[in-house]
Amino acid sequence: MREEVAKVVELLRVNVVQPDGGDLELVSVTDDGTVTIRLMGSCVGCSSSTTTLRNGIERYLRHKLPGVTRVIAV
Repeated sequence: MREEVAKVVELLRVNVVQPDGGDLELVSVTDDGTVTIRLMGSCVGCSSSTTTLRNGIERYLRHKLPGVTRVIAV
């Protein structure tokens, strides 16, 4: 599943996060479907980063890949 998650994360990086000066990195994908990402660039310290994580990144990953159960940031 990591490969599929990596493809979706790359799509989100290029189309959602990088245009606003941010970036993200896939850190891990566990067997129970937990995806860990690292927010970088302008996402660090941004007051909207939690909203972007929950309502954008997590929602899209769970929609595209039903095996994803949650997304956390480190």
